[in-house]
Amino acid sequence: MTSAERADIHQLLADHHRCWGERDLRSLHLPALVQEFGETCLVARAEDGIRGYVIGFVTPAGTGYVHLIATRDDARGTGLGRRLYAVFADAAHRHGALRLKAITSLGNTGSIAFHRRLGSDAKIVDDCNGPGQAMVVFRRVVPLDAVQP
Repeated sequence: MTSAERADIHQLLADHHRCWGERDLRSLHLPALVQEFGETCLVARAEDGIRGYVIGFVTPAGTGYVHLIATRDDARGTGLGRRLYAVFADAAHRHGALRLKAITSLGNTGSIAFHRRLGSDAKIVDDCNGPGQAMVVFRRVVPLDAVQP
């Protein structure tokens, strides 16, 4: 895993469908996050491109926030997502994070199962993403001793 670079965002957008399928999350891929929080935005590179990535940052209150985490369609089931999460958690901890947080939609069963396997607590929060938009909020402490890269 290496720190993400601004040019990586362009590659991630070009290959968006390989990670997200029919869901259009391109607007969440903010170059400013990579520019400002490069040490906690990570990519897993291979000869054929980026196989997975995590875009995240540490808040002033000590929360390592996972904004996006994804693996390419041909890398699923390999443990890459778990390794990305562990490397992010370590980087966030080095930058002062005491806890991790992530948010997903109620219907994103894959993300919910993934975060629960990592030991995160899951709570449905009403109006989390605006009025009438409940989301699942995941939390857990760091370091992630049980999750090894």
